[in-house]
Amino acid sequence: MPTPSNRIGTRTGAILAPYLALALTWGMSFLFIKIGLEGLVPGQVVLARMVLGTITLAVVVAIRRQRLPRDPAVWGHLAVVGLLLCVLPFLLFSWAELRIPSGLASVLNATTPLMTILVSSVALRTERLGLARALGLVVGFAGVIIVFAPWGGDAAGVLLGGDLLAKGACLAAALCYGMAFTWLRRFVAPRGLPAIPTAFVQVGLGTLILLPLTPWLAAAPFTLTPRVVGSMLGLGVLGTGLAYIWNTTVVNNWGAVRASTVTYLVPLVGVVAGAVVLGERVTASSIVGGLAIITGVVTGNDGWKPLLRVLRRAGGASPQPADGLALDDRRPGTGAAQELPGTVPVKD
Repeated sequence: MPTPSNRIGTRTGAILAPYLALALTWGMSFLFIKIGLEGLVPGQVVLARMVLGTITLAVVVAIRRQRLPRDPAVWGHLAVVGLLLCVLPFLLFSWAELRIPSGLASVLNATTPLMTILVSSVALRTERLGLARALGLVVGFAGVIIVFAPWGGDAAGVLLGGDLLAKGACLAAALCYGMAFTWLRRFVAPRGLPAIPTAFVQVGLGTLILLPLTPWLAAAPFTLTPRVVGSMLGLGVLGTGLAYIWNTTVVNNWGAVRASTVTYLVPLVGVVAGAVVLGERVTASSIVGGLAIITGVVTGNDGWKPLLRVLRRAGGASPQPADGLALDDRRPGTGAAQELPGTVPVKD
């Protein structure tokens, strides 16, 4: 007969699988973008990604026979989210990766939680900028300065170079994510909508917003090689489709706070994938700045205890009463309310 500790170990192992799948998928999204750009322009990469993601989510919703939101106001809010969480940041990251390594883009994407703290502290009365959050912002944005390395090269190159503009585009994309999460919390999360149908509507509306722009963004010659096709399938089916299901599974079992620790692995996966697959050079400023950004994110989101709990679970240790949490500490997520703090349900 299984003992309670055995059941805990089995459950932890079962949830670690989608947790690690999220880290790998979201981390490798930047690699997929870079490979996709070998045969496609940025607009084509984004269009393929969103169409494939919409189709994948539509199939999942149909198989599960889940109903879509009926309130027109919800669709309006999700259209805004689709623009801020999909269309704009996807375009910005794809354009930026024409000019910077995929690993560097993944490091700058890690500023998303900092942007979320910044935007929500300004826009939401319930989100106050306390000492921990302020310290996290200072440390995190100090890391951004290190990544930018403005002390390298001549002043004109630092201020006007395409490399700087590309880094700025990545930060603008992270800001879009922060605005989207704040919009979700304010207008969508309180409605308690089911996660996957909501994600389908959000990505689908984003695709509809993008389609009229295709003559200007995606009307260009393209080359489809096995590498390009495979990267688009990984980016669309996995990163913009199945990742929602894994996200939901992890949040429902571990709670949003502990599940959010997956974002600390994303830049690590992104940097390693770019270096191993594409031979990208990893600079000291990227490593030091990336560590500072992650430290700021963990501090600003009060994430040290959740991170230690995840490490204990991964090591097979059961939660201790000293945690101040029940053994079955789960906060079932519903709809957009279960997005991970400072993370992107669809991760770049």
